[in-house]
Amino acid sequence: MEPKKKIVLSGMRPTGELHLGHLVGALENWVKLQDEYQTFYMVADWHAISTAYEDKLDLPNLKLEIIADWLACGIDPQRSAIFIQSAVKEHSELHLLLSMITPLAWVERNPSFKETIQQLSSKNISTYGFLGYPVLQAADILLYLADLVPVGIDQLPHLELAREIVRRFNYLYSDTFVEPQPLLTNTPKLSGIDKRKMSKSYGNCINLSETEQSLKTKINSMITDPARIKREDKGHPEVCTVFEYHSCFNKSEVSQISEDCRAAKIGCVQCKKNLFEKLNDLITPIRVKRSELLAKPDDLKDIINDGNKKARNAASATMEIVRKNMNL
Repeated sequence: MEPKKKIVLSGMRPTGELHLGHLVGALENWVKLQDEYQTFYMVADWHAISTAYEDKLDLPNLKLEIIADWLACGIDPQRSAIFIQSAVKEHSELHLLLSMITPLAWVERNPSFKETIQQLSSKNISTYGFLGYPVLQAADILLYLADLVPVGIDQLPHLELAREIVRRFNYLYSDTFVEPQPLLTNTPKLSGIDKRKMSKSYGNCINLSETEQSLKTKINSMITDPARIKREDKGHPEVCTVFEYHSCFNKSEVSQISEDCRAAKIGCVQCKKNLFEKLNDLITPIRVKRSELLAKPDDLKDIINDGNKKARNAASATMEIVRKNMNL
């Protein structure tokens, strides 16, 4: 008998088109995880509402688009449960029950709470739901008895709160949940085309749906070495956004590119052209597959419905144990 695979849970909020940052920061890793683990990948639509409740997001279409992106990048519905958070009502039930035992001080100390409020100062997110979203995150993880959660170092405090909630729940009732462990991922930090943080709100992303022309236009607008004015000027690749992208997507040639730039053997125009060719080869099959999937929304909905059923089965079994142990 094969040993039982460990369970991995991860998710994304459906707030718009996915970009290269999502690809290198999460999706490439998600695809690999399918080979070794039992994977649950969640479209976190309730989490999206926590910061965008005033925006009236077109969630039905956004959910279809994000799942089309996932599938186009290699997420396999035969190997992973791809599901919608709000379609599994047990998330809300467990969130409610966990909120009963979570001390207020635990959520108030969340390092990203005040930081996010400051970053989104134009939005009124000083709400009960946003304060408590880490508890909902904990419910998302614990509901599937996830052993591992892919996170970056900056997300470790969120996972540690889930682990604290597990310890408190198991102490108050009985051993119900395992403490989820971080699956640290070495994700490269990819700047936007203007050198700022890549963000949809800045409009500086390269999306997975870019056409050849739009991709070329964005690459041509990239910030390069400001001190390199003439073609014969020697460059400083460490300050160049184009070089940063070569470092991420053109690893086999990046050393030679660095050497040629410093020696002024290659100009910025040619360097951008080379990057375009690499990224176009990467994005084109994703864009084509994405378009094919979105052209058949009923097939996409069937995949979602199947994933929702898998998630509900797992969540329902967990909640039976939770209710029993809490004497509900």
